[in-house]
Amino acid sequence: MKKDNVYRDIFISVVALGIFAALAGLLVFYRLSKTLPPVAQLDGDIKTESTKIYDRTGQVMLYEIYGEERRTILSADQIPDVMRRAVIAVEDKEFYGHPAFDIAAMTRALIADILKQSASQGGSTITQQLARNAFLTTERSITRKLKEIILAYRIEKLYSKDEILNLYLNQIPFGQNSYGIEAASQTYFAKHASDLSLSEAALLAAVAKGPSYFSPWGSHLIELEGRRQYVLEQMEKVGFIDKQQLEAARADKPRVLAEPQRANFHIAPHFVIYVQDYLNQKYGEDFVRRSGMKVITTLDVDLQKLANEKVASGGKRNIEMINGHNVALLAEDATNGQILAMVGSRDYFADSEPAGCVEGENCLFEGKFNVATQGLRQPGSALKPFVYSLAFKSGLTPDTVVFDVPTEFRANSSDCPAVPNLIDENKECYHPKNYDGLFRGPIMLKDALARSLNIPAVKVLHVVGLQNAINWLERFGITTLNDPDRIGLSLTLGGGEIRLTELTNAYATLANDGVFNPQTAILSIADSKGNVLEQFEPKPERAVDAQYARLVNDILSDPKLREPLFGSNLYLTQVPGKQIALKTGTADNYVDAWAFGYSPRLVVGLWAGNNNRHPLGKAGSSILAAIPTWHDFAIEAFKNEPGLTFIKPDPIYSDSPILLGAIDRSNVHDLLYFLNRISDPQYQNWEEDVRAWVTQNGMPLYWGQATYTFKSDGRVELNGEKNITISLSFPKNGDFINSSSELKASVSAESGVKSIELLLNSQPIDVFQAGSKNIVDYRFVFGTTPLNPQNSLTLRATNALGNSTEQTIIVFKETD
Repeated sequence: MKKDNVYRDIFISVVALGIFAALAGLLVFYRLSKTLPPVAQLDGDIKTESTKIYDRTGQVMLYEIYGEERRTILSADQIPDVMRRAVIAVEDKEFYGHPAFDIAAMTRALIADILKQSASQGGSTITQQLARNAFLTTERSITRKLKEIILAYRIEKLYSKDEILNLYLNQIPFGQNSYGIEAASQTYFAKHASDLSLSEAALLAAVAKGPSYFSPWGSHLIELEGRRQYVLEQMEKVGFIDKQQLEAARADKPRVLAEPQRANFHIAPHFVIYVQDYLNQKYGEDFVRRSGMKVITTLDVDLQKLANEKVASGGKRNIEMINGHNVALLAEDATNGQILAMVGSRDYFADSEPAGCVEGENCLFEGKFNVATQGLRQPGSALKPFVYSLAFKSGLTPDTVVFDVPTEFRANSSDCPAVPNLIDENKECYHPKNYDGLFRGPIMLKDALARSLNIPAVKVLHVVGLQNAINWLERFGITTLNDPDRIGLSLTLGGGEIRLTELTNAYATLANDGVFNPQTAILSIADSKGNVLEQFEPKPERAVDAQYARLVNDILSDPKLREPLFGSNLYLTQVPGKQIALKTGTADNYVDAWAFGYSPRLVVGLWAGNNNRHPLGKAGSSILAAIPTWHDFAIEAFKNEPGLTFIKPDPIYSDSPILLGAIDRSNVHDLLYFLNRISDPQYQNWEEDVRAWVTQNGMPLYWGQATYTFKSDGRVELNGEKNITISLSFPKNGDFINSSSELKASVSAESGVKSIELLLNSQPIDVFQAGSKNIVDYRFVFGTTPLNPQNSLTLRATNALGNSTEQTIIVFKETD
């Protein structure tokens, strides 16, 4: 009997708890329902407030996100069935078969969210989405979900299924201020919704999933096409279309209109999209679209307009000269990380090239793709300064001597001899060459860095250690070099991939005396009532000791040190009256060209190349592909900058002579010997390579820009780039020439001029054997030589010792 009483008591308790929970639930529903608006408002105009994006002054509005609701209400007979079916197939297949909400779908979504530990699954019916879009926010909470269910229930009580679907299709946003399918159809296709094709309807249904992310004018076109294909597949799956219609629509990719220029969007389209993506990720698309935020960005409109102009002209020049179809530029304030100008591609509004190419696969150029933020490109030599700064931390100095000689870095391999065969193409071996194929012998690190020599850079990387270098680069904000086994010692020559934004910010850290600032595009964000949601606050962090940054800045800002690299183009690396540090980079096979120039406050990074990584050709080095455009921008951008100079590094003291630039000529060794790393796997190769070099070339007296060689008969002979002089009297850089024009030059060398070679657009057009005369007057009449509207002209001279120098200028074809 007692046992029966226990069961009875439990039963009564459970029933009581159930009744209490039900009453509590009803009370919650009742109280929530009292706070909700009448759903009859769906027939009226629902107001929203747009989010506005401004420049750094707050005076120039760059963009308005859904600043006005462009909507044309369609009657039921004006809404095409193909649009209804596309939306039902992808959003709510059981729309006509369930009440206001779908318990099964909500349960599936709940389980998926629990398994993924995120709130990514919606489970909302079309009616629920209509309720949310019309009356609620996108806040993910139980309260909002309950409100959504109550409103959906009321809507279903007041309207029929067909009416609900019509309201939905007239109400939902499609981006670009277009609400409802009629506005969307006019915006993207310039046609009435009633004229939409199956393929076009599928695209609009795809856009509706995320109007900003899936925008036909945004940077996620590949994802948009994938979503369109998914809509078509779902339509076929539920029986709205047959297999033949599916395949035809798949192949019929809709042609979207060119984006209209709205407000001042054309000033900085890539930057605006970058800011909008940030807002959407942090606040959600719906909130951004409806909340009326005021966003003050870091953009300097004057600098941005200048960047647009110079990138456009530089891009045109590159297309004509080197088949380089794209250019990207970023300007940043080094003292705080604020982005001042951003050009993600040379023309956001231009069609992809070549016509008909598939985005993300074989396009030389894609205007909407933001190379600055999205492109992962090989940096070439642009990483060398950071590796050298780690070397300075490790005890090396700018005067430390290293041997620039043919070197095999694949140690202890029977297939790879210590003294490399430079003609050997064995991919198992690794013996990099310098950009010009020459070797300088002993050279100081400051000269090796300024001249961007490869063999010394690889040796420096080996000395500091690959993983140490990657960890060091992370201090500068570099995050993409996460595969050291693949990259190997080629890291310092650009073996990894990197973004222009991150590399520009890394140079900003050097410019800022080794202090890192997170990159930002936002100064402040306020809601529609003026409440501040975000306010820029500097977050400086000491990345490296100031001494190491100053040592690099001191090298990169010395025009005399980089003169041998740039020759007659040295002026392109300078800004009159300003101290500018500069480094370039050219990736393997001339795929990517870079230029980074900076003062203590302003940093300008530039990339040039083709989106599909098609090589620029040998004329596509950074000196021709990147530096001219960088200079065109910098000469005006730095003009109004304060005349700041870099802080000089502290004096360096060392007990090791080689670290200060001295070599014992009677006991010649490479760097590892003096670092007491005799057991290093690379030691034997380096030593053999140095001995081979000295045996063949002798030891110079000093390691400056010119060197002297001891000859077997006791004579001392000048042997270096400075031993050959080219004086080009006509044409000069920028001159116009025609078929009757005569090139005039004087070439001299103490050891005698062996040969003179003339190249037009990197192709040899004349070779003159000079017979080892000390002074040669060289002449060439262009005659029938074919000329482009713009041409690179290179005069290369070789002396009797086999050393070469060259001078490159730009000339234009004179029109009749």
